[in-house]
Amino acid sequence: MNSYELIKKAERELQQQFEIIDEIRVFNQEKVLNAFIENKVAPEHFYTVSGYGHDDLGREVLDKVFADVFKTEKALVRIHFASGTHTLACALFGNLKYGDKLLSVAGQPYDTMQEVIGTMGDEETKRASLIGNGVLYDEVPLKNDTVDLDTLRNKVDKNTTMVLIQRSKGYSTRKSLTIEDIEEICKIVKSKNPECICFVDNCYGEFVDTKEPTEVGADLMAGSLIKNAGGGIVEAGGYIAGKALYVERAANRLTAPGIGSEGGAMFNQHRLIFQGLFMAPSVVSEAVKGAVLASKVFDEIGYNSTPKYNEKRTDIIQNITFGSPEPLEKFCRTIQSLSPVNGYVTPIPEYIPGYEDQVIMAGGTFIEGSTIELSADGPMRAPYVAYMQGGLNYAHVKIALRKIIEKIQNEH
Repeated sequence: MNSYELIKKAERELQQQFEIIDEIRVFNQEKVLNAFIENKVAPEHFYTVSGYGHDDLGREVLDKVFADVFKTEKALVRIHFASGTHTLACALFGNLKYGDKLLSVAGQPYDTMQEVIGTMGDEETKRASLIGNGVLYDEVPLKNDTVDLDTLRNKVDKNTTMVLIQRSKGYSTRKSLTIEDIEEICKIVKSKNPECICFVDNCYGEFVDTKEPTEVGADLMAGSLIKNAGGGIVEAGGYIAGKALYVERAANRLTAPGIGSEGGAMFNQHRLIFQGLFMAPSVVSEAVKGAVLASKVFDEIGYNSTPKYNEKRTDIIQNITFGSPEPLEKFCRTIQSLSPVNGYVTPIPEYIPGYEDQVIMAGGTFIEGSTIELSADGPMRAPYVAYMQGGLNYAHVKIALRKIIEKIQNEH
């Protein structure tokens, strides 16, 4: 069966999954639309101020729109966050002090977060980390590649200040956490210590489901604007949303105590962020459809790919396990060659700040590092997994998959 026929067959068999994704898109689009209407978003909110950034009406309304979308007391939406990791770090450092205890509930966090926490990195990095600043840290090891709820119950106590819940799998092979998983974790934590902050790393998860973590018990969550929530057009930044006290503490870490969320010029980026959020539910649904199609066709041609096409989705990431370095490199190079930007470039494994292993990254994206655009990457370590994600439109993912299948078929 050639690549066209294979994909056509897969699409026919995926109609039920695609209908579910379409329903989620419409639900989330209406939620976002209502937030815009309720907050009376107008052209004057697209203008910005200079200098200290005081009295920025557009920034205030932007925060309120995000807070309404995520059903929270407060949100902090800023281009000043350098990355998702920086956004998460501000939430952590803002809400944890010397002697407090942080508990990661799903094993080791993502590589870059391990440096923020202080379990990885050189001496200077560790000195600046949470542990280096006197924060206590512990983990709940995974059990059968999922959260060990019994151990979680035993580890959460009156001294646990915050639990870190990483929704997406990161560079691991565990399952990403569904909204239902997050709700159960939060219930367990609160039953053991009602004062413990449930903090969710929501990167890659926004708008994949009809609810967000802050609607099912999370006190605080954070994500990147060059992933789902930016709709593929926001140039930089991140957001933090949740209970007002915890969000403002994070704002004090981003700017300075006493300034918090009241300062920071936005450099005429308001309109892009408003528009990106409005586009996000549809862009995310296109990426999820692409991931589901990828799962189906990789299964058809004999590759170990997860999650399966008929599994409930909680993020935009599709794993393909290769078992050795050469096919992982070849896959990423193929994705790069099918990118609209730098399609002629050949990615090679290299050491990247925040990662202990060499990483190969395919990302011919309009915005550097944007993973809501079609991209793939993976650490050069066993079991040599490619993490494919994004796609501003389903057609691009479909074209890329057809070319990948053709390449595989020609090699055999």
